[in-house]
Amino acid sequence: MTITKEKIKELYADKQYQTYFDVGLFFVLIFSFHLLYLIWEGPMDYWPIKGTIDELFVWASKLLFNQGNWVLEHIFGMDFFTKGQTIIFENYHDGYSAVTVAPECTSLKQWLHWLFLMLIFPGPWKHKAWYIPLGLVIVEFTNVVRVVGIALFLRPFPDSFALAHDVIFKIMFYVVIFLMWMIWNDNFHHSKARHFDRSEA
Repeated sequence: MTITKEKIKELYADKQYQTYFDVGLFFVLIFSFHLLYLIWEGPMDYWPIKGTIDELFVWASKLLFNQGNWVLEHIFGMDFFTKGQTIIFENYHDGYSAVTVAPECTSLKQWLHWLFLMLIFPGPWKHKAWYIPLGLVIVEFTNVVRVVGIALFLRPFPDSFALAHDVIFKIMFYVVIFLMWMIWNDNFHHSKARHFDRSEA
């Protein structure tokens, strides 16, 4: 069977297949950007704006470090001290654990992920104008939760930094982005069609 552009449009118009197309496009865009970012970060070394990117990394890491400190101190009442941009605290095993907020810990990659996804994914621009900035704020908030969460996780599990940093809270980032995209897809991308269906019912 030959798959034509018309056939794809016909399948996409069928609500039975619409979700599969949308989720497929989401993952294509996410993985495409991931590969592009790896090339830009690696061989291209952030050309042609490396200086600006380096400054942004430093600024954002200081912001994240201060935000994390505030939450740990004022919301969780945690005792800690800092050295540079490292948060040092006593764990529950009579030792000390530490979380360093390096420039690489910032939300820059996730900010760009969100921008790339939302600028390309279909939907009304009048809503993108406020939903994209809102998403950037939520991504930054998620990163604060990540830093705080790692610190709290290391208190009872001081030898589990890799699990917390590389698995639990990294996955959380992309779950949040996926959930924000789902809200967009259901309430803005397809909102007119679904409103029409309800009116017809």
